[in-house]
Amino acid sequence: MTSVVDDLKHRARIRQRTTQEKRREALAAIATELGFSGWPHAVAILTGKRSDDFGTLLYPRGSDVFTNIWSASYEEARRIREQNGGFLLAYKKHFFITDRNFVEHLGLDPDDADWELIGRDWARPKDPAARERLYARLLRVDRHLG
Repeated sequence: MTSVVDDLKHRARIRQRTTQEKRREALAAIATELGFSGWPHAVAILTGKRSDDFGTLLYPRGSDVFTNIWSASYEEARRIREQNGGFLLAYKKHFFITDRNFVEHLGLDPDDADWELIGRDWARPKDPAARERLYARLLRVDRHLG
């Protein structure tokens, strides 16, 4: 299985052919379109090497119609999720607890076994490989990468 980063690099190569952008420009453009501050930020988040700012990927346009529980503290968000169930996701430096309808809004299957493998905790997954698979599925959703 190829990594999420490799998939994005492939998208950048395709983009280069159609836009005449340099590789660095294509990578940066893809990263910012996904809600990251740039390519290094995207790689660090997608590979799990950084967890201090998740960007906006998990909260696309149209998400404000959902009722979520927000927290600036990971520990508080984790406790709320443990007490109430749901899915713990991240937006920039904040965390939110959401339900299966929001997960479907993202274009993901809330019954996917990988959710259980990560403990329904995107920010600090029990199984980072399972989160990478979820990222790969998320990035295949048309609104993220056409």
